[in-house]
Amino acid sequence: MSLKGIFCLPVIAVLAFYGCKSGGKNQDAKDNSQVVEVFHVSPVGVTRDINFSGNIEGNTTVRLGFMVAGKINRIAFEEGDHVHAGDMLASIDPESYQIAKVMADAKVDQTQDDYDRLSELYQRNSLSESDMVKITMALRAAKAQQQLQAKNLRDSKLFSPIDGILLKKEVEEGEIIDQGLPLFAVSDISKVKVNGAVPQMELRYIEMGSDAAVYVASVDSTFTGKVIEIGTLADAATRTFPVKIELDNPDLLIRPGMTAEISIETGKESEHIAIPASSILRDLDNSSYVFVADTVKQKAFKRLVSVGKIIGNEIEITSGLSTHDLVVTTGLSKLNSGSSIAIK
Repeated sequence: MSLKGIFCLPVIAVLAFYGCKSGGKNQDAKDNSQVVEVFHVSPVGVTRDINFSGNIEGNTTVRLGFMVAGKINRIAFEEGDHVHAGDMLASIDPESYQIAKVMADAKVDQTQDDYDRLSELYQRNSLSESDMVKITMALRAAKAQQQLQAKNLRDSKLFSPIDGILLKKEVEEGEIIDQGLPLFAVSDISKVKVNGAVPQMELRYIEMGSDAAVYVASVDSTFTGKVIEIGTLADAATRTFPVKIELDNPDLLIRPGMTAEISIETGKESEHIAIPASSILRDLDNSSYVFVADTVKQKAFKRLVSVGKIIGNEIEITSGLSTHDLVVTTGLSKLNSGSSIAIK
């Protein structure tokens, strides 16, 4: 063997040794990569829904009180009872008003007699014009007082002007009350209204007559109503606008004072970025983040995101991701920012 051949053997051996060592490192790096699946981010069209809370009130609610003062001697209904238009709700002891009416009747009778007698004298020119005017005015005043006392007597009874439910009864038998105090509330609930408030940025999506799905937790049911009022003046504190929805209530299950959750479909689509809910993780400070795959570096990097509403099995991302990003969806528990990955 020549010297040249002897010299080449060690060089080949050294190269072979280093070649094997380098190949081993590449193989180890490949074996340490976390195999993951990814979700390709792309915008999706979603029908815009507007959701807000509301309070329920009767279709028509009247607050009633006596037009005269006195002592309550009868209450005919209790709270929650059904009443009809014309039903007497309560009455005041009428004795004082009955006496006043008798006195007014007597005064009219006496004045009428005086008028008849003086009228005959006037016809015979035996009575002056001024005296005739005086008795005429006296008779008119007596009749007016008679009408007033008759009205006071009638007002000692309080009647419901509508069919409905007695919502409030703020007096008991035997109490002495003043005139004009609101003591009873009757509400027609064959239809009910839901009062809600909509943020100013979403008001443009609501129209008169729009259908609304109204969920009432108290009766665990969803009802369909229509928008009947849209406010034109915003609340100074919240910058929201009042919206009123009307519901049929044939079984009278819905009562004033209940709360409701309203959802209105606008029929308008908007583009959103949404990703599988399982791919979103939480930091200790409760901030949301995902892992985004870098196909060039073959690594996954942590990225903070802001989340919006739930869309099916996915969650809307309002910031932090762009179209065509690849979001890691599996093997998340074994990843750190910068971890090597192999996309399945």
